[in-house]
Amino acid sequence: MRRIAGWAVAACCISTLANAGAPELTAAQIVEKNAAARGGLEAWRRIQTMVWVGHVESADAPASRRSFILEQKRPNKTRFEITADNQKFVHVYDGTSGWKVRPASNGKPELTPYTTDELAFANAAQVIDGPLMDYAAKGVVVTLDGVDEVEGRKAYRLNVRLPSGLRQVVWIDAGTFLDIKYDRVSRSPAGQSRTVSVFYRNYQTFEGLQIPLTLETGPATAKARDKLVIDKLALNPPLTDEMFGKPRVPGSRRKGVTVDTRTSQAAQPPVRPTP
Repeated sequence: MRRIAGWAVAACCISTLANAGAPELTAAQIVEKNAAARGGLEAWRRIQTMVWVGHVESADAPASRRSFILEQKRPNKTRFEITADNQKFVHVYDGTSGWKVRPASNGKPELTPYTTDELAFANAAQVIDGPLMDYAAKGVVVTLDGVDEVEGRKAYRLNVRLPSGLRQVVWIDAGTFLDIKYDRVSRSPAGQSRTVSVFYRNYQTFEGLQIPLTLETGPATAKARDKLVIDKLALNPPLTDEMFGKPRVPGSRRKGVTVDTRTSQAAQPPVRPTP
C-alpha cells in the first residue's frame, strides 16, 4: 500500500545551450519560462479535470504490469485506482478527507482512512498542473537554490514551499525549461524520514500542453525505480464530486452500503498526443 500511495525533446541548439552552461535567471523568470514551455499559463488554467489511464512497471517485479486510473479535479480532489494480481486498490481524497480500499485477508474490500502523513500530502498536492504553474495565486513560494547537473543536463534547482509549509525541490531543465525531477520528504512504514525522487520523462504534446508520459519514482538512493506509464490521457472529462467521496464497500454495518470500486469511464475517448 505504501508503494501504491507513492506512484509524473530538446532541439540540438537547445541541448548545446543546456550543456554549455545555464544562463543567469531569477526564480520568477525560470518559472515563467517553465510555464511557457509547458503550454502557457492560460491554457493550463482552462484544464479543470484530467484523467490518466496506464500501467506501473515495478522495479522489484519487472515482469509484472499493474494497471491504474488516476482522476484529478481542481482544486485538489484525486482518485487513484490500481489493479494488481486481479485485486483492486483505491485511494480517494475529496479535498478534506481521504480513504483507502484494499482487499482484506478474507478477500473482501477493507476501508481505512488516510494516515496523518497521507492527509498532509494530499492536502498540499497541487493537482493537474503542479506547484509552479500560477504559483503566486496558489500561495506557493519559489526560490532559486543553484544550478545542478541532472543526468548530464544543466538544471535549475528550485526550492518550493507550499502553503501547508511542506517543501519540495524541483529541477528545471536549463535548455527546455521543462520539469525533469523533484524531491519530497516522505516517511517509511517504520516512521523514518526519507527523500523520494520523481523523474519526468517522455514529454508529449496534448492540445498544446507538454505532459510527461513516464514518471520514475523511488527513494533518492535507489538504483532502480518504479515507472508509472500513461497510456491514455483525457483533458476536461466530466468528473462529479461524488466520484471523490468516501468509498462504499460491502460488509459494512451501515444500511444500504454498496461496493464502489468502479472503473472510470472518463478517459474514453482519450486525448492523444499532437503529431
